[in-house]
Amino acid sequence: MSSQVRQLLEAMPAAFMPDKAGSAKALIQLDLAGEGGGQWVLDIAQGECQVTEAKSPKPDVTVSMDAQDFAALYNNQLNPVQAFMAGKIKVTGNVGLVMQLLNWFDR
Repeated sequence: MSSQVRQLLEAMPAAFMPDKAGSAKALIQLDLAGEGGGQWVLDIAQGECQVTEAKSPKPDVTVSMDAQDFAALYNNQLNPVQAFMAGKIKVTGNVGLVMQLLNWFDR
């Protein structure tokens, strides 16, 4: 199951829809816990999305959650608002950015 999360993350640049993101510029830190987890940075700028396994020194927003919950969320099997309210997703920084983020990808 752990490789599923890595595959999702590595496929995100290809699934990115620049027309939806517009002129958005964002540095998003994903801190994924549990099996298949790790620290990942989504760098969105100039109509492109780059994903690297790293820790950003100054992200615009940090999203902390279980790796399996991330996979479920990305695959539309987990409601983001309910997950946030239940404490499954912790967000530090620009919360509004996270709310828009999922709409920028063809999932």
